[in-house]
Amino acid sequence: MWRDTLEPSFLTAENGRVHMNILVSHCFLGEPCRYDGASRLDRQIIELHRAGHNLIPVCPELLGGLDVPRSPAELQPDGRVLTQDGQDVTAAYRAGAERALEIARENGCTVAVLKARSPSCGCGEVYDGTFTHRAVPGWGVTARLLAGAGIEVMDEDHLQAWLFET
Repeated sequence: MWRDTLEPSFLTAENGRVHMNILVSHCFLGEPCRYDGASRLDRQIIELHRAGHNLIPVCPELLGGLDVPRSPAELQPDGRVLTQDGQDVTAAYRAGAERALEIARENGCTVAVLKARSPSCGCGEVYDGTFTHRAVPGWGVTARLLAGAGIEVMDEDHLQAWLFET
């Protein structure tokens, strides 16, 4: 399913040396799985692979059964996830988060790099639920579940700082 579209070279380090398995948002690898059908190819994520890390791609929204494209969704102050047209998609977000955690555990991931401000993947900051692009402190459904399970979770905005710390 979601892994079928990923080239095998992304799953094993080019030099055969593996430092760690890192869970990453699939959109960072060029997969058009965002709500708007776009991707967010991120060169610094690709560099993790070149440095010898295995990248384990997940899209919690797709894992939860949502389609591409789909209506934009935001995390609400009460914890629900609603689409811009008012549909409650919380159950799909939770199901996708659970599956992402299973994949992380199956692959021994101790670190996850997820898409900033997403209602699923946001780490420390999410959109406020008004669909006005206003960010507030908070954690997306998947990011919160992964962090609660002991996985170090960060977004692409904080990856460089983490790399210099390790």
